[in-house]
Amino acid sequence: MSLKNVKQAGRARRKMSIRKRISGTVARPRLSVFRSSEHIYAQVVDDTTGTTLAAASTQSPEIRGERAGKRKTELATLVGKLIAQKCSEKSIEAVVFDRNGFIYHGRVKAVAEGAREGGLRF
Repeated sequence: MSLKNVKQAGRARRKMSIRKRISGTVARPRLSVFRSSEHIYAQVVDDTTGTTLAAASTQSPEIRGERAGKRKTELATLVGKLIAQKCSEKSIEAVVFDRNGFIYHGRVKAVAEGAREGGLRF
């Protein structure tokens, strides 16, 4: 088994362990974060109906113009603020944070802090 497969299997195991315990509802949807090597994605999901209520990423048109000259962590904070803004437009005040098997550090932490700055409660 290659190192890449081992890392993916470990993350999948951590993800399932987290998802056993948390679930998004209408009152408190789940804020799920995915981190790739270049971009970061965040979406707010209602697991009871299986629908995505709001989504934002570094590829969103609102952020795409501001990408030049910023570090990935700074962009992750912008993604957090954008997802909080989209949630407030849909009157979502509180969410359950799903780090999706990633360590709560760096860009994943920056998204969470940006969302808190934007007014979301975890």
